[in-house]
Amino acid sequence: MEQGSAREGARPAYAPGVSPYASGNAARAPQDRVPEQARGRQGEEGRARGEHTHSEPPAPRAVQRHSVRGQILDALRAALVDGELVPGQVYSAPALGARFGVSATPVREAMQRLSVEGAVEVVPNRGFRVTERGPRELAELAEVRALIEVPVMLSLARTVPAHRWSVLRPLAEATVAAAAVGDRAAYAESDRAFHRAVLTLSGNEQLVTVADELHRRSQWPLVAGPVTRRAELLADAAEHTALLDALIAQDLAVVQALVREHFNGADR
Repeated sequence: MEQGSAREGARPAYAPGVSPYASGNAARAPQDRVPEQARGRQGEEGRARGEHTHSEPPAPRAVQRHSVRGQILDALRAALVDGELVPGQVYSAPALGARFGVSATPVREAMQRLSVEGAVEVVPNRGFRVTERGPRELAELAEVRALIEVPVMLSLARTVPAHRWSVLRPLAEATVAAAAVGDRAAYAESDRAFHRAVLTLSGNEQLVTVADELHRRSQWPLVAGPVTRRAELLADAAEHTALLDALIAQDLAVVQALVREHFNGADR
């Protein structure tokens, strides 16, 4: 259901393009206004201690809206889902850094994170090998996800009012839009966003975190797995909108059937 496949060409480079500095003086509150002579003494004392005073602008400080490592981590996750990073293959940090237009350091940091998640394994003096997974592991992940999410969704269907479900409609539609153009990476992201939003209504943050991690792992490609066709993505996305309709209608039988079917299709 949620697997990636190889595509022609690399994904766009994620080179850092961030405004590097921010500076300026904050307005002083009335209680900060002191006589000029006193301010002079305070300034001299502050400078003697190596401090900045109100009369001096602060030194510019680098500000990054998004860390380079975070951007590279997102890019690598997308490449995993798309099948651009092939299971069993070893990739070096310098080579991947050149691909994304960054140094090897943020690539290594991102790969270490993927190693913790189980997506890759460290190969000493060579780089990182993409984990090889078989259908059995995918089926086991689907089973565990169903054990967690089915009872939670049934409980939510009984208690959550219709208007709160309606707010999630754009998330369900986003999965359809991604499936329609065959963008597997975008589909994987929107798929997880929809499931996270549903489970967040339970109010259990730990459950959301665990379920999202299982979901992410289920999206990694299989060894020599079949290419996920656009029609399969569209069928999967249609289950999101149908599930949302059933939740709004509080139709518990349909909710249970749809969720189980959704997970049973995870290994196709």
